[in-house]
Order: sequence, then structure tokens, then C-alpha cells
Amino acid sequence: MADILGYARVSTGQQDLSGQRERLKEAGAIKIFEDVISGKISDRPGLEDLIAYARKDDLLCVVRLDRLGRSLKELLEIVARLKDCQIDLMSLEEKIDTSSAAGELVFHVCGSIAQFERRLIIDRTKDGIHAARLRGTHLGRPMLDKDKLDAALKLVESGFSPTQAAKQVQLGRSTVYRELKIKK
Repeated sequence: MADILGYARVSTGQQDLSGQRERLKEAGAIKIFEDVISGKISDRPGLEDLIAYARKDDLLCVVRLDRLGRSLKELLEIVARLKDCQIDLMSLEEKIDTSSAAGELVFHVCGSIAQFERRLIIDRTKDGIHAARLRGTHLGRPMLDKDKLDAALKLVESGFSPTQAAKQVQLGRSTVYRELKIKK
């Protein structure tokens, strides 16, 4: 009999896996493999361990497809690898199960739509940045206030610590330290 194996991933240690764990358990996962790693990084030890552990006809279960891969290309590569290992994929949120032909079709359609949405977001962001530049809006870090910096450096010369001087003139401590290093 095939087993359901859960896979949960978050990008940073500040994020919590408990919600994914709970949903995977509710779906019948007998074992859950986890990664705390950015989706940009393709090396995922938890996923590798799951694939090594899985047997023919087991079902890899994720809460959402984006937990498995960031791009359609990456998702398709992972699904092809799973297929080679005779492991099926189930996504709870998108209600996809690739153990059937219809489920495999739905997977491809959902993956394409997700990639299309990401491209739209990227395009809108680029358009917004371009429009802001046309309006003369400065993007990125705010310009360094030279008067504040000069005041902080004078305070350091008069005996304040760089931390105290930065706090006094409301500059970042690292900014004062960086400027002191440059001056030397």
C-alpha cells in the first residue's frame, strides 16, 4: 500500500512550519520532511531525503505548489523526477493529485497560471519603478544627510563613542563606523 509523505518548506527560520505540518498530518502524511531554506536555492536536503525514503507509488504531499518550487520550470523538473521514481504528487491547496491523468493536466495548468501571475507582478513592479523615476522619485536608500554625518564625526572627535554619536544625530551606527573607517 502506498504511503503519503509530507514535505514542508519555509524560507527563513523566523517562519513557522507548524501550520504546514498540521495540514499534512490531516491529509494522512505518515512522515513529514522539512526544509528551512529559500525557494531560490535548489539544493533541498529535506526533499532529497523524502525522495530517497519514498517507495514506488508513494505520494509526496505539499500544502501548496510554491512550497515545492518557485517556477514552472522547477516544478516540472521536480515532478518529472518524481515520475521517474514512480512517486506521485498531491497539493492540498490546489487540489491536485498527479496519480491520475486529469490531475497531471490540472497540475500543468495551475503551474502555468502561477508563473503567469509571477510575471505580471514583475512587470507591474518594473512599470511602477519606471513611473517613479519619471516623477523624479529617488529609489533605494535615502540620501545620506551630510550635515548629520559631519555632526556625528565631530561628536566622535570630542570624545563620544560612535554609537553615542550616531544615536545623538539619528544616524545608523554602522554608517558612522563606516565613515570613520573611510576617514582613516
